[in-house]
Amino acid sequence: MLRKKSTLLLYLYFILLVVLTSSCSVNKFLPEDKTLFTGAEIEVNTEEDKEISELKSKLNSAIERNTNSKFLGMRPGLYYHFKAQRENPGFINKFLNKQIGEDPYYFESFDIDADENILTNRLQNSGYFGSKVTSTVERDSTDRSTSVKYSIDLVKPYRLKSYSLQKTLEDTLTIYKDIQSSLQSSIIKENGLFDLTQLKAERDRIDLYLKQRGYYNFNSDFLIFEADTNRYDQRSFDLFLRLKTKVPKKSLVPYVVDEVNIYPNRSLSSETEIKDTTNYMGYNFIQDSVFFKPKRLEPYILIEPDKAYNPKTSKYTSRRLSSIQTYKFVNINYTETDTVEDNVGNRHLKADIYLSPLNKRSLRLELQAVTKSNNFSGPNLSVVYSNRNLFKGGELLRLSASGGYEQQFFGKTDDQGLSSIQLGLNASILFPRLIFPIDLSESFEYAIPKTKVSLSLDHLNRTQLYTLNSVSSSFGYLWEGNTYVTHELRPINIQYVSLGKTSDEFDQILDENPFLRRSFDQQFIAGLTYNFTYDEIVDQSKSGGLYFGANYDMAGNGLNFLGSENEQGKNTFLGLEYAHYIKADLELRYHLKLDNDRQKLVGRIFGGVGQPLGTTQSLPFVKQFFSGGPYSVRAFRIRSLGPGTYSPEDGSNSFFDQSGDIKLEANLEYRFPITEYLNGAFFADAGNVWLMQENEALPGGRFSSSFINELGAGVGFGLRVDIQGFVIRLDLASPIKEPTASWNFDASSPVLNFAIGYPF
Repeated sequence: MLRKKSTLLLYLYFILLVVLTSSCSVNKFLPEDKTLFTGAEIEVNTEEDKEISELKSKLNSAIERNTNSKFLGMRPGLYYHFKAQRENPGFINKFLNKQIGEDPYYFESFDIDADENILTNRLQNSGYFGSKVTSTVERDSTDRSTSVKYSIDLVKPYRLKSYSLQKTLEDTLTIYKDIQSSLQSSIIKENGLFDLTQLKAERDRIDLYLKQRGYYNFNSDFLIFEADTNRYDQRSFDLFLRLKTKVPKKSLVPYVVDEVNIYPNRSLSSETEIKDTTNYMGYNFIQDSVFFKPKRLEPYILIEPDKAYNPKTSKYTSRRLSSIQTYKFVNINYTETDTVEDNVGNRHLKADIYLSPLNKRSLRLELQAVTKSNNFSGPNLSVVYSNRNLFKGGELLRLSASGGYEQQFFGKTDDQGLSSIQLGLNASILFPRLIFPIDLSESFEYAIPKTKVSLSLDHLNRTQLYTLNSVSSSFGYLWEGNTYVTHELRPINIQYVSLGKTSDEFDQILDENPFLRRSFDQQFIAGLTYNFTYDEIVDQSKSGGLYFGANYDMAGNGLNFLGSENEQGKNTFLGLEYAHYIKADLELRYHLKLDNDRQKLVGRIFGGVGQPLGTTQSLPFVKQFFSGGPYSVRAFRIRSLGPGTYSPEDGSNSFFDQSGDIKLEANLEYRFPITEYLNGAFFADAGNVWLMQENEALPGGRFSSSFINELGAGVGFGLRVDIQGFVIRLDLASPIKEPTASWNFDASSPVLNFAIGYPF
């Protein structure tokens, strides 16, 4: 304890030293003809409050400038910048300059007149014509700093009375009807302010509307707005939309795609080779030999012959083809086939789709250092063979063999030293289409569902405890609903588990907990699973990202019609006792970016529940929830929380006991950069697991109305080495609440978590 206090005092002394040394004024470093810029303030003088806050935000962003940061009235960043510029700055000054140093921002480098013009321009673009902008410079001789105050006398803005399309007598082209039709969805509304930004957005909207109806050569620059204020005494205007003069005739007519050529095996070496052409469903498939069957490729093509050009179908076609995982590049080129320049009817295009494949076969050898949520870590060796176009329909075959040795670290004293040997064989085939009795492909515009079939054989030798052999197989579908939404439905999900040789220690554990024994007796699991994911976090352009995941797992319902009861009254199928249950969980995360992409506030909430059904008394062990560990409540060891207020006796092996049917967790984490590749985090976690039914072997484990008081909670600090997405994580946490006690920070026995990747 004395050592911890000494470390804390040393750390506080270091911070105090940095602050005190930087408290020396930076004025002596400033050039005589320079002052520091401390910001600009905008004051708007008006009698109306409506829409002013949005206008001020727009004006502030237009003249926003960098300023030097302050801490407790001082500028340490600027101070250490100047100190580092000396001839012999010293190691400490160079280090602190690299960490917190800032370049000076001088007032004299800014042009006030230019900022006044910018503000005037923004006011005019927003409809406030005639507003007056003045500026006042405020200097602080003591601080050697200067700020600017802009005062705006705001006049009443111009508002829209009517918006219409302007035509001439000879304008009889179809494009005018289409433009008129587009105005039904206009973003320009009556009584709205004159807004140049909105007018540009309206042009882009109309341009997209026309392109989706075949106007291949149209451009938003061909549209022009005219405002007329002559009819009104008050500050109102009529808005007219028209086409510019001398727009090329080919830009005013729609295009039809009358030929679609597809090159399924395109490469630089094959460009000059003579190809065979196969016409299928109106498409020309051009390849010297059948690399990809036209029947399998055609459903991915949304560009249809004899249909109007539409950039949306091109975009969707490109994405759908890329999702097959057979092709490295997808290029779609359009060529105009008309030769008559004055053609005023429909014009024509030829679409060429070039597909450059990846290597068909690959063999990968991987040596990994694996760390798991149960604190088992060790080396793992795997060999993976892939075939990306097995039956010439984009099928992806993967065969893998793996072996690994793991040992448990950082767990409870009695659990540390446990090791395991794992061997596995896995085979899967992913069909890039929906295998179903009825063809439903046309119902999915964004992406075609995929069908996956898998088979796995696994052997686990948990030394000192047991051996476990398992066979699992599944058949299911994966598809994307849109950019953020994915679904996975596995209507057939089968797992057979055989508990092999057990040690006397493990037999004693099972004898002491009949419910645990029941969870291992359920050798056969057959059911349905469904996973839904909504993930905005992958979109790096968003300042905040929401993640929502939902999982549903159901087993045993179908076997009730085929199975029977044994002498003990348990449901069996083919002589094997099977599990009968339903299980569901929900997870919500939110990532809020702060000053930059590396500084975030992250929150997470998780809730899950499983219910045994029929004669099944407990969930299978592999389906139960647990809490604690590097991906959960980090102030507690893996599986050391719960269920409920249950607390194992000292010296007992509780690894298998501390799981449950219900789980609740919440996490909050602030992440920030320390150096280029090192990030830090402060976090707080809370959670626990509970049982649906009372278990005499686990007193206090049943879920009750007092569950809030039974949560375990902790806080901590973490370091993360992040090199291009590969993250090594160390989190040190201490409990602030035990499930059986009140709130109390306990720093005497912190928990160190080591893991790969972020926790959420």
